[in-house]
Amino acid sequence: MSALPAAEIVEHSALPPTLSERAASRAIQAQIRRKADARADPPWVKWLVISVAVAFLGLFIVLPLACVFTEAFAKGVAAYFAALTHPDTLSAVRLTLIVAAISVASNVVFGVIGAWAIGKFEFRGKNLLITLIELPFSVSPVIAGLVFVLLFGLQGYFGSWLVAHNIKVIFALPGIALATIFVTFPFVVRELIPLMQQQGTEEEQAALSLGASGLKTFFRVTLPNVKWALLYGVLLCNARAMGEFGAVSVVSGHVRGETNTMPLQVEALYDSYQFAAAFAVASLLALLALVTLVMKIVLEDRLMEE
Repeated sequence: MSALPAAEIVEHSALPPTLSERAASRAIQAQIRRKADARADPPWVKWLVISVAVAFLGLFIVLPLACVFTEAFAKGVAAYFAALTHPDTLSAVRLTLIVAAISVASNVVFGVIGAWAIGKFEFRGKNLLITLIELPFSVSPVIAGLVFVLLFGLQGYFGSWLVAHNIKVIFALPGIALATIFVTFPFVVRELIPLMQQQGTEEEQAALSLGASGLKTFFRVTLPNVKWALLYGVLLCNARAMGEFGAVSVVSGHVRGETNTMPLQVEALYDSYQFAAAFAVASLLALLALVTLVMKIVLEDRLMEE
C-alpha cells in the first residue's frame, strides 16, 4: 500500500472529528466528572456540616454573650453604670489592670529572650527548656495556685522568712501577679519561636559582620522582624491575664476591695445574689473578649502579609 501524499495527510488531519470520536470524547469527559464528583462531598453533607457549625456557635457562644448583656441591663442603664462604678468593682478593675500589666511586661521580657535563645542558637537542654515553657498548658491553674501557697504561704517553705521580714506574698498583689505570670507564661514565647526559627540567623550575622554590636543588632534587626508576632503574643497574654480565675482564686483570699480581680468580683457578686451587678462586670470581660478577637484577626492578617 502506497503512502499518502503530504498534502492529503495535512488535509486529513484538519478534518473535523467524526460522530464516533465526539461520542468517545464525551464519554471520557463524563467519566472524569464522575471521578471528581466521587471525591467531592454531596451538597447535603456540606449543608449539614455548616448547619451544625452555625448551631454550635449560636448555642455556645452567641447565646451566652446575648444573655450576659441582657441580664446586665435588666434593671436599666442607671443600675448598670452604678454597678460598674461601685468602689469594690473599681478596685477589682484597677487590680486586674495592674496584674495584667505586670504579667505582660514580665512575659514580654522572658518571651523575647527565650525565643531568641531557642530560635537562633543550638545548646544542650534546648528540648527541656521548651518542655518547661509549655508546662503551664498541662498544669491546672488551681494546682499552680496551690504550688505558690506551698512556697510562700504562712506554712510554706519560705513562709517563716517572709513573715520575719514583713513581706506578704499570698493574699496580696505579689501572689496574684506570680500566679498570673505562671499561667500566661507560654503565650508570647510560643508565638516568637517558630518565626525566629524560620527567619534564621543570616540577617543578624550580616549586621554583626558590618560592625553592629549585639544589642544594636537585636533592636535594629531581630526585633523589627518579629514585631507583629510579638504584638499577637502580647494580645493573647493580656486577654488570659485579665480573665484568669483558677490560680488567682487560690492565692487572692477573696477580699473585696483589696484582692478581688474582675473574675473574682463576678463570682462574689453572683454569690451574694446581686445578679445584675455580676452580669454588668461580666459584660466588661465579654467586651474585652470581643475586642481581643477583632485585634487578633487584624494581627493575623498582618502576619500573613509578612
